[in-house]
Amino acid sequence: MDKYGLIGVTLEHSFSKGFFNEKFQNEGIDAEYINYAIPSIDNLLEILNTNTELKGLNVTIPYKEQVMKYLDAISPEAKAIGAVNVIRVEHKGNKPYLKGFNSDVIGFTRSIEPLLERYHKKALILGTGGAAKAVNYGLKSLGIETQYVSRRRSLNSLIYDDISPKLIKEFNVIINCTPLGMYPNVEECPKLPYEAMDSHTLLYDLLYNPDETLFMRKGKEHGAVVKNGLEMLLLQAFASWEFWNSKD
Repeated sequence: MDKYGLIGVTLEHSFSKGFFNEKFQNEGIDAEYINYAIPSIDNLLEILNTNTELKGLNVTIPYKEQVMKYLDAISPEAKAIGAVNVIRVEHKGNKPYLKGFNSDVIGFTRSIEPLLERYHKKALILGTGGAAKAVNYGLKSLGIETQYVSRRRSLNSLIYDDISPKLIKEFNVIINCTPLGMYPNVEECPKLPYEAMDSHTLLYDLLYNPDETLFMRKGKEHGAVVKNGLEMLLLQAFASWEFWNSKD
């Protein structure tokens, strides 16, 4: 039986395991999908050595960047993004051959594109991790100027205190790539001047549990268009399956 799986730290609320095992059952595919919660990325080698039937992995927080040093090949897109969330595992001789891809960018770009209007020209990306890098790459491919926002100021990012009502009017696409507001901490949200938002504001939250985060709700109260990350997740899962089964 073929094996697929997810590596990360906290995986209890993972969508992928249920999605893929249901797919395998419905389509008569002789495979199973397993969550591999590991305390360090170094444990990846142990997973590979003890699961010779492994054909593919998804990668989640906090390993999307750390995993790259273990890979034999990386797709040009994933290399440009600087993050990998899909690994195809091939067995060549004694050692598994690992190729990394990024399906986050596919899921995100395809799900946000229908919501973009001509007045959406600049975006704030909340967070600077692997998912935020994929979002940045995706937005730029759609012709949108981007600006990172982080808790710590750097050459590349603003901090939350920099975000004024005036800035919200200019950067009217805001993507939450942080865990703020994720179940069970549903009363948390990024610190923003929500009162400056209006019907020209687009808020996109990569979170999908709860369906409507506080970030989304507070924006919606002022007329913003909002969307959660569930469709992105589905599209990302479809892309993962294609990467695992492609020959490139």
